[in-house]
Amino acid sequence: MRVLHLITGLGVGGAEEQLRLLLRRLPAHGVDCDVVTLTEPGSVAEGIRADGTGVTHLGMGGNRDLAALPRLVRLVRAGRYDVVHTHLYRACVYGRIAARLAGVRTVVATEHSLGEGVLEGRALTPAVRALYLATERLGTTTVAVSATVAGRLRRWGVPAARLCTVPGGIDADRFRFDAARRTRVRELLGLAPDAFVVAGVGRLVHGKRFDALVDAVAAVPGTRLLLAGDGPQAAALRARAEAAGAATRVRLLGECAGGPHDGTGWSDGTAPNDGAGRSAGTGERDSVPDVPGVLAAADLLVSPSDEESFGLAVLEGLAAGLPVRYAACPAVQDQPPERAPGARRFTHAPGELTAVLREARAAHLADPRRLPVPDVVREYHIDRCAARLADVYRTALGLPPAPAPAAGGEAGRRGPSSPHRTASATAPASAPAPEPAPR
Repeated sequence: MRVLHLITGLGVGGAEEQLRLLLRRLPAHGVDCDVVTLTEPGSVAEGIRADGTGVTHLGMGGNRDLAALPRLVRLVRAGRYDVVHTHLYRACVYGRIAARLAGVRTVVATEHSLGEGVLEGRALTPAVRALYLATERLGTTTVAVSATVAGRLRRWGVPAARLCTVPGGIDADRFRFDAARRTRVRELLGLAPDAFVVAGVGRLVHGKRFDALVDAVAAVPGTRLLLAGDGPQAAALRARAEAAGAATRVRLLGECAGGPHDGTGWSDGTAPNDGAGRSAGTGERDSVPDVPGVLAAADLLVSPSDEESFGLAVLEGLAAGLPVRYAACPAVQDQPPERAPGARRFTHAPGELTAVLREARAAHLADPRRLPVPDVVREYHIDRCAARLADVYRTALGLPPAPAPAAGGEAGRRGPSSPHRTASATAPASAPAPEPAPR
């Protein structure tokens, strides 16, 4: 089948990286994909093209660039797609309309980032919600990335008959701990071999609460912080670290690619030339560590966001063998605690995060060994996610699900949470159906 993936932008981000991982695996399930990005054909777009999938930039000028709609309609019609799959708010709104106008009746949308009061960082005003619900009715299936998001959509009024859950996925092999990578990244960043290093991964926006993490690191002498990500709060976070007297212990790395790499620990697959993450003579940040490299260099991952739709960074930390402390992570909270023994939740009560860092630092100094990769990471393997998504397409088209393989690797494997076995909150039916109660 032919599927067009339509996404708002393709800069570095969780939804964007997730799409790239899926595109690498969907062909194994008989799904031929193209991609259209409305705006910002950034580094993830380059990676998708390098992987062999076509990417078209629509050149949309803004949320109200209505002239982009007929261009999108023509593109969808020319592609003769069986399914249009939209990702992120603006793409969902325009994509559902364009697909219908182009004659494509099967439209799937994935909701990656829906909070109680925000949608992808924008305030959930009555107008935003009304437009979302009006265009949602034009779709066939709305996919939530967690039971938490599915519950929010149900409370909005999205009918259970159009709603299903396909959780986010992780390629755990990319994050497997490697001592040589740890040494390389620490040398690049000027970190002593015995320094206690905390990592944070995500967009530098207010809702991620990295300000609280900066304050806590500043209050724990001997602790270093690496923030992998960029965003509008970057300058404020630097100023906060400086005001707290911790500017030399807080490192904002900017965008760190999360896509596939060659194992070197650098986002472009090269070693640094001048020891500062820059290519000699260019001044460009061509050799910053990628996210797996940052996590290899770290001793603890902290995810301080009060609200998450899934919590991919937490899973990445667990896949790297790190202890993880989080304020919100549906991917872990929807599972029994014993499936993620290295992950513990905290609140933003005064002084709690500082106490968490002190405790974690003491534990690391007593035993610096990495943790075993927990069961929860295997539960969310990207191959399982791709298999479930392919079944969503088949069901939406009125085709039977593909048979589960008898045995073998992760690709296409359906574990205990498969719709073909026992449904669970993390992987309910692969076709639109009422959600099972969370465990």
